[in-house]
Amino acid sequence: MQTKKPGIDTRKHGKHLRVPVLPDEETLIKENAARASLTVAEYLRRLSLGHVIKGTIDSENVLKLVKINADQGRLGGLLKLWLTDDPKLALANIAWTPAVVRALLKRIEANQDEMLRLVQSLKF
Repeated sequence: MQTKKPGIDTRKHGKHLRVPVLPDEETLIKENAARASLTVAEYLRRLSLGHVIKGTIDSENVLKLVKINADQGRLGGLLKLWLTDDPKLALANIAWTPAVVRALLKRIEANQDEMLRLVQSLKF
């Protein structure tokens, strides 16, 4: 635990500046700070001192991407089993008709489209 040294100011005990803003400006500032995973005070401090603000990736969308990627792996594994005519397929009790394979391929394509949409929505 650090103790406060005499004569050294901390931000908590330092000067506080007030900046009047319009409601829409307040909303935008708060959104930008959240996008950068910073408090409003830290966001404004960094901006005013000339620091470059780097955004963070939306963790919720990253989690969705991880789940879709796992689905892609499983679907790809099923397709590989079918293409290699693996004996394990007999245990699955699935009638591997062309319609079933087409449905599997459509699901893989839908997952790819969803992954692309999520990646494009990420704010860096």
